[in-house]
Amino acid sequence: MKIKMDYKWVALSVTTVGIFMSSLDMSIVVVGLPTILQDLHASIVHGIWIITGYTLMMTILAVILGRLADLYGRVRLYNLGFVLFTIGSLLCALSHTGEQLIIFRFLQGSGAALLAVNSVAIITDAFPKKELGRGLGINIMAANLGAIAGYTLSGVMITYFGWRSIFLLNVPVGIFGSVWGYLRLKEIAARPVGQKFDYAGSILYCIALATILFGLAIGDPASTRNIFIIAGGLILFVAVIIVELRQPYPTLDLTLFKIRLFAAGNISSFINAVAFSCGPFLRSLYLQLILGYSALKTGVLLIPMEIIIFAISPISGRLADRYGSRVLTSVGLAFNAAALFWFSTLNQSSTYGAVLISLFLFGLGTALFASPNVSSVMGAVPPEKRGVANGIRMTLNQTANVLSVPFSLLLMTLVMPYDKLSQIASSSQLTNANEIPIFLKAINHACFILGIIVLVAVIPSFLRGNNKVQQ
Repeated sequence: MKIKMDYKWVALSVTTVGIFMSSLDMSIVVVGLPTILQDLHASIVHGIWIITGYTLMMTILAVILGRLADLYGRVRLYNLGFVLFTIGSLLCALSHTGEQLIIFRFLQGSGAALLAVNSVAIITDAFPKKELGRGLGINIMAANLGAIAGYTLSGVMITYFGWRSIFLLNVPVGIFGSVWGYLRLKEIAARPVGQKFDYAGSILYCIALATILFGLAIGDPASTRNIFIIAGGLILFVAVIIVELRQPYPTLDLTLFKIRLFAAGNISSFINAVAFSCGPFLRSLYLQLILGYSALKTGVLLIPMEIIIFAISPISGRLADRYGSRVLTSVGLAFNAAALFWFSTLNQSSTYGAVLISLFLFGLGTALFASPNVSSVMGAVPPEKRGVANGIRMTLNQTANVLSVPFSLLLMTLVMPYDKLSQIASSSQLTNANEIPIFLKAINHACFILGIIVLVAVIPSFLRGNNKVQQ
């Protein structure tokens, strides 16, 4: 028993490093994107794919890798993820064109997918259920902290060491994580016997999801071309559901949605992520283009939000173990909505104190929602399905993340034309002073509607029930 109790902290420490790095690189290029595009003589289309390609791989591969992990071992695939992530990071730093960087971001994203899918499953295996919220709280804290710290760290690294340093930073950490994981992690969960991998469902699922995300990520998502692409992807996804319902061992195990905690937690998380994940993008536009802050100052000013998430996430996880997740997640979503509503009121003369209020609400809402929600979702799943369950959870979140920025731009086009928004984002400056009020109005308009959408997520969150994860 002593070995088992000690091992849970080993598993947590190793996986926390991996989830922090994979989350960090999801966000670290956002603030520095204008610098990267200028240095590589790349276009805004390259920029979209430099950001989206990483998330795209994490999204498309999550369910498949989760299923493979259930069948062949979570630790094995986790360690492989660190190796791929490290190699991909090095190649990103060595890129000389926008096309090269996009390709290597795909490779880096594949490694990150292996890390992210398996980290939560490994922790769920290692921790007793009565302490699962605590363990996942620390892990989710690292994930959220990594995602947000990327914006701060990016400004500092690019200012003093150049944009390639944001990728080179991963190499020594990746080597350490690869060796540490190989030496210390061990397989705990029993693998299912006699089950085969679902190739037909997996391939069709990849094509369908990639088609949908492709339609969301290229150009104006409301264009006729993109609408047809997205519609085609949705039709393919209907075919995926038909195929998977007939498979004895499906990759996309839809029976998991019969579990109330799993279904409600994932639905509320998806709605929240669609509306909330574009927050860093909108904040960056506001701070840099409206208030005129540098990338470095923008990153530094986000630190208070990181501190709040760092401090509260483990506490919210422990509270979820004791009292259940319904109230915590619902209150967290309410704070997220309040943050967006407040941000929608900011103007050209707003002080940093006004921005700080929104950052406080952003941090508090994220900390209260994230770890209790994941604990609720994963604690309700049978041990032999934790890999694919976390893959589904990740897929929904990452799909929402990919959808979020194009969706926020779509909302902004209700005030300012898409071509003009794209031009401003790619040049990272407002050359005409007359454009500032309308651009600000577009940001405020998007934030207000997004706040309403986050409030909708409170409904499924509250309907998950008041029961705690079974001890």
